[in-house]
Amino acid sequence: MENYEIQKINIDNFYKKVGNNVKRIREKKGFSQLQLANEIGHNSVGHIAKAEIYAYNKRFNLEQLYKISIVLQVDIKDFFD
Repeated sequence: MENYEIQKINIDNFYKKVGNNVKRIREKKGFSQLQLANEIGHNSVGHIAKAEIYAYNKRFNLEQLYKISIVLQVDIKDFFD
């Protein structure tokens, strides 16, 4: 088995991609950050806003992505494409 070195920049790019995809799909579906936050059980947009652009290392976890996929009526895999 090979030992792969996964550099931090690759992880950062992955989280940025996921956040960008959430933002793109959210906007396409006509949801504001506040609406989405409320639908997944948050009462402020702070986490959504930061995770969409991977600011301050904020990112979506799997539970949040699952909830977002239900709210936006998309397959969770769409966030990773």
